[in-house]
Formats: sequence, structure tokens, C-alpha cells
Amino acid sequence: MNTKLKCLLLDDELPGLTYLKMLCEQIPELEIVKTFNNPQKLLSDIPDLDFDLLISDIEMPGMDGLNLAEMLDNKLVIFCTAYKDYAADAFNIDAVDYITKPVKLERLQKAITKAFERFDKSDNSKKFMQLNTDKGKTLLYFNKIQYITTASSDSRDKTVLLTDGSFLNLKNVKFDTLLHELPDADFCRINKKEIVAVKAIKFFNHNEIVLHHLEENNKNTALILSETYRSDFLKKVKL
Repeated sequence: MNTKLKCLLLDDELPGLTYLKMLCEQIPELEIVKTFNNPQKLLSDIPDLDFDLLISDIEMPGMDGLNLAEMLDNKLVIFCTAYKDYAADAFNIDAVDYITKPVKLERLQKAITKAFERFDKSDNSKKFMQLNTDKGKTLLYFNKIQYITTASSDSRDKTVLLTDGSFLNLKNVKFDTLLHELPDADFCRINKKEIVAVKAIKFFNHNEIVLHHLEENNKNTALILSETYRSDFLKKVKL
């Protein structure tokens, strides 16, 4: 392991937080960025923090760790709690691990190893992602995607146009989550509601992208290129 996981620690009880920090300082793969004993304070500081992993308690005043974790897009989470009752909920939101207190160094090290393995996966080696769709869990292969847009029926869902011309509805997934999984060089966000595969583009101008895909009226699909995302888009199409 030639890098470190940047880590935040959260526990509303100071003795527990101090003990957790002491354990984490014994794990070479971790860099502790900041510790918190108040979930609201952590949430307000998030925009200014660079971190990969949150190690958090669950039952806390004001906001529990499960709700907090769901607000952290693309961040790894390990829960350390005195209660066994939340394990299913924790894994439903894709937590890396669930440790019951009292936390032991060996058990924490095991969880950190799992976090590092997930963090260290090469995006280049991945060829698909597994997502919930209106047809159940589905493997969505990157090379089958033409573009992804916000679903017209529910803005929490996303609609994917596939290379065979069919559409797939992704359930309750954020654009940030998709962008984290998609190969960065091959996909680009072009406005607030759409991501496009670079290979699907036929041509573009200052504010419009035209795809190879033909719609039912035999016209090529045209998408809006917004000013916010134009600079990043131009870098990718000129590679």
C-alpha cells in the first residue's frame, strides 16, 4: 500500500472518540484529517475537507450515523457502535464494515484493509457497475452506454440510452455516484441532467452535442452543453 486513506472520526462521546483516535494512529494506512463529536458540525465542515473514509458511531443526538453516511457521496464508511441492531441498515447503504464496541485494534485493522481494497480498485479494470433498475439488479456495462439523463417520471431516477437503442431506468441513484463509477476519460457530465459517453458523440458546437443515435423521427439526438461543464467536456473530447 503506497498511499493512505484520509479519514474522519465521529463519536458524540469524547472518551470513545479519544480511544478510536488512539487505535487509528496505530494503523499506518490511515491519515486522520479531523475528529468530531457532533454530526452536524461534521456535515457543515464537509465542503472544506478532503477525505476518503468516515469512521462513525450510529446513535448520536440530532442525527444518526446512518443518515449522515447517506449524505456523503462516494465516501467509504465504517460504523463503530455499541448496538448490533443496525447492521442490516448499514450494509444496505453499502458500508464497508460494521464493528461493535468495544473496538479492538485487530478488528479495526481488518475493516481498514477492506476499505483500502475497495478504495484501491482500479477504475480501468472495471468494465461494468451493478445498479438497481426497474427490472431488478442489473450489470450495466460501460461500453453499452450512450448517455444518461434524469428520468422524466422521477428526478431521483436516471434513464440510460444503450447502444442497441433501448432504454434502462436506474432507480434512486445520484449523478455523483455514477460519475464515481464510470471511467473518467470516457464519460462527461454536460449539464445538470445528463452524462454522455464520449464515443457516442457525432459532433458538437459551443452549446450543443449531437449523438450518432437516431430518434424515431430519424433525427440525431441533440443534447445541451451548459457553460458550467463546457471546459471539462472540451478537455475530454480533445484528448
